[in-house]
Amino acid sequence: MKNKILVTGGAGYIGSHTCIALHEAGYDIVVYDNLSNSSCEAINRVSILTGKPIEFIKGDIRDTEMLRQVFSSNYFFGVIHFAGLKSVGESVSKPLLYYNNNISGTINLLEVMAEYDVKNIVFSSSATVYGDPEKLPIDESSPRSCTNPYGQSKLAVEYILEDLAISDDNWNLISLRYFNPVGAHPSGKIGEDPNDIPNNLMPYISQVAVGKLDKLNIFGNDYSTVDGTGVRDFIHVSDLAQGHVAALNHLEQQTSLNKNRSVGFLPINLGTGRGTSVLELVNAFIQVTGQAIPYQFVGRRAGDVASCCASAYKAKVLLGWEAKLSITEMCQDTWNWQSNNPNGYRVKDI
Repeated sequence: MKNKILVTGGAGYIGSHTCIALHEAGYDIVVYDNLSNSSCEAINRVSILTGKPIEFIKGDIRDTEMLRQVFSSNYFFGVIHFAGLKSVGESVSKPLLYYNNNISGTINLLEVMAEYDVKNIVFSSSATVYGDPEKLPIDESSPRSCTNPYGQSKLAVEYILEDLAISDDNWNLISLRYFNPVGAHPSGKIGEDPNDIPNNLMPYISQVAVGKLDKLNIFGNDYSTVDGTGVRDFIHVSDLAQGHVAALNHLEQQTSLNKNRSVGFLPINLGTGRGTSVLELVNAFIQVTGQAIPYQFVGRRAGDVASCCASAYKAKVLLGWEAKLSITEMCQDTWNWQSNNPNGYRVKDI
């Protein structure tokens, strides 16, 4: 068994998939989640898929005393920090909520980590820190700016991590900048299960396909793109999960090989390097599943950019990681999850 890892937000979409990947890689994990946008059932299913009980603690990253209890009861090598609110649209209407949870909560977590001398962290960042990109593909040296409070909260945490690395060279801080995670575990047992109306494209498409929603709203068809709709770098959540394992492996290797030298602050993109428009994704889903997806064009959404696509060269060179799964597999696995779980982790009828 490898080192023990605390996974904040581990019951969520990306967190639950990463828990499986961590288990398969031999890591021992503790999941810490307040369940504000996730479900205990996800952890139950991760346990079934891994064949091992997952230690779960219900708690908020803003709860200092609860975090202290967790750290005092465990010897952690490090933390994978997923816990955070993630809706661009909601962040525009509720900025204080996002700054309090995502920034204040992370500061609190880092302070408790420092108290217990746990100074290895993999942070769940986002391509939104690049704002409206000046050029494509986007590499890690691209200018950072944000077009919405969600992105601002991620960028603020990155600045905090950078300053922390400068202040104390014992910190090892990897910031994984995700592009657009989609898909589900190939078993169909776990997947994306948003509360209420989905904020992200793929779960919205799949809920239209399963009959939960009448039609898809496509925000904007007048962008300077291949078909006027927004272009994004969609990455399978299973590939993303493997990226976290690769980041942890890198931290372990670097800390064991270079006892007197830290990684410091290390930002790394996780994407495919390929852009797909909203309409292209919709048509791919229709072709793969045979399901009709009625849609209509509506006005642009506040905070959205026209195109976003990653350079994932740094991840390949430093972590030995690259995305392997295609748009077809993203659509297949999403539909496998949604069609078998029309209400997500809830078992009531539609």
